[in-house]
Amino acid sequence: MFKLASVLIAAGILTVGAGAANAQTVGDWVLGNYQGAGYWFPGIVDKVSGNKVTIRYDDGDRETVSLSEVRPYDWMIGTKVECNYKNAGEWYSGKIASLAGEKIGIAYDDGDKETTKTGRCRTR
Repeated sequence: MFKLASVLIAAGILTVGAGAANAQTVGDWVLGNYQGAGYWFPGIVDKVSGNKVTIRYDDGDRETVSLSEVRPYDWMIGTKVECNYKNAGEWYSGKIASLAGEKIGIAYDDGDKETTKTGRCRTR
């Protein structure tokens, strides 16, 4: 009985901890669902007020959204992304090949490669 109670308590702690991961604070790098379009763009939390967060996106745009439209920044080498190739307006699929702050290397699915900025990329 003691083991079962310990497991249930531990599971409860893990559940509480998982929910806390969604809380964002000023200065956190996050992914925001810009204008609810279903794409996740990187940015920095500028302001938190109740259940609203103001994000300054890496491309310079700014938006205030509910916490449900924000998730922790989780990009890493190998993450599938779409990027605005050479900032020409066309989005192409690829994977992150290198990542250093806002500088990001992309290996596109068609074989092209590019070093660009995170503000020119998004995920689904």
